[in-house]
Amino acid sequence: MTSIEILPLIALVAMFAIATFFPINIGILGFIGAFVVGYFALGYDDKEILTAFPSSIVLTIVGVTYFFGMAKRNGTIDLLVNSCIRAVNGRVTVVPWVFFFTASVLTALGTFSPAAVALIIPAAMAFAARTHMSPLVMGIMVINGAHAGAFSPISVSGVLVRDIVESNGLSIAPWTLFSSSYGINLLLSVLTVVGYAALARTRGLEFSATGSTDAAPLGGSRDGAPHRTTLPTGGGSSSSGAPGTRVLTRPVSTTLIDAAAPVTRAQKLTLFLIGALLVLVLVLHLPISFIAIAAGAVLAFTDLKKQNDAIADISWSTVLLVAGMVTYISILQEVGTIDHLAEMAITIGAPLIVAFVLCYVIGVTSAFASSTALLAAVIPLAMPLLGTGALPVVGVVAALAISATVVDVSPFSTNGALVLANAQNVERPRFYRQLLLNAGIVVAVAPALCWLILVVVPALL
Repeated sequence: MTSIEILPLIALVAMFAIATFFPINIGILGFIGAFVVGYFALGYDDKEILTAFPSSIVLTIVGVTYFFGMAKRNGTIDLLVNSCIRAVNGRVTVVPWVFFFTASVLTALGTFSPAAVALIIPAAMAFAARTHMSPLVMGIMVINGAHAGAFSPISVSGVLVRDIVESNGLSIAPWTLFSSSYGINLLLSVLTVVGYAALARTRGLEFSATGSTDAAPLGGSRDGAPHRTTLPTGGGSSSSGAPGTRVLTRPVSTTLIDAAAPVTRAQKLTLFLIGALLVLVLVLHLPISFIAIAAGAVLAFTDLKKQNDAIADISWSTVLLVAGMVTYISILQEVGTIDHLAEMAITIGAPLIVAFVLCYVIGVTSAFASSTALLAAVIPLAMPLLGTGALPVVGVVAALAISATVVDVSPFSTNGALVLANAQNVERPRFYRQLLLNAGIVVAVAPALCWLILVVVPALL
C-alpha cells in the first residue's frame, strides 16, 4: 500500500478513537476527512466529494424518526406497549417477551435502534422493579428485541446494508437478512434468560430471571434487596395486642396491568397511518422516506403545538453519523484503500477464516464505537471476498451486521447507557460492572455464533 492509501486509513482509526473518548459525532469527522482526502489527494471539488452522499438513507432517517416522534408525542407508543401487556393478562414470565417483541416491531417499522430502546426501556425497567425481575435481563431483552428487527427491508440499518452491498455489484435477499438478525437475537435472549435463571438458582441472586407474581417490596436498599418496613399505627395495637408498630415482612401485591385508557382520535389515526405505511412500502414498494414524512405531516395537523418537538425528535446525530461515514468510506474506495485492505484480508488464508476474523474485528470494535459507522467501514472489506463466490453473500453480510450491533449491550453504547440510566433499585456502580461483564461475554461469544450459524453451516451445505 502506498502512503496515499495508508494515511486515510490512519485517519479513519483516529476518527474512531476521537469519537470514543470525546463527545464528538464521528460523522462530522468523516466529512472533514472526506474533504481533506478528496480535495488534496484526489483533486476533487465539493460536488465530486459528495457524489456518494447517502441522500436516500438520510431522508429515510429523517422521515421515520419524525413520524415516530409524532407517534410518541400523542401516546400511541405507550398505547401499543400497554395493549401488548394486557393481551397476555400481565403474565410476569411472558411480559419480558412482550417488550422484546414490541422493540423489534418498532425497529422493523423503521425506528432507529437507540430510539426504540429509549421509548421502551422506561416502562420495561419499571415493570422489572415491580416484579423483582433482574434489570440486567430485562435490559438485554429490550436491546436484543430492538436489534432483532433492526435489519428489516424498511429499517434504517437494513437499507444501509443493502445499499453498501448493491453499490459493490452484489445483491442480498432483504428478508433473509431480517430473519437471520431476528433468529440470532432471539437465540441470545433465550440463552440470557436460561443462563441467568441457572445462576439465580445456584448462587442465590437477589433478582429472578423472569420476575415474580409477588411485587417488589415497598422498601428496599439501593441494590434492590428487600428489608423490613415499619408503618406507624398511631398508638394502635399489633396482632399480638401490644401497642407499637406493625412490621411488613413480605411484599405487597401491586397491580401489574395498567387500566385501559380511551383511544384518542390522534392515536387511531396514527395506527391507521402505520398500517398504510406498511402496505405502501412492503406491497407497493414505495420509498419509506417520503411516505414516513407525509405520514408525520398528517399527524402534525392533529396537534400543531407538538410539531417543533417532533422535529427535535428527529435523530439528527444519526443523520450526521451515517452521512459523514458513508461519504468518507466512498473516498477511501476512490483512493484504493478499501480494495487493498480487502486483498490483504484474502491473503490470510481460507475464506472462512477471513470471515471469522472480520466478525471479531467488527464485534470487538463495536463495543466501544458506533455500530452504524462500523457497518459502513467494515462491510466493504468483505465485498472482494464475496465476489469470489466462495461464501454465501447474505450469510457473511448478516454475520458482520449482527456482530456489529449485538454487542450494543455495553454500557459504552447508547443502548447500554439507556439501560443503566433507567434501572431501578440497583447500585449503579455494581450494575455498571454487570453490564460490562455481560458485554464481554457477548463480545466473546456472539461473533463466533454468527459466523458458525450464518457462514459455516450454509457454506458446508
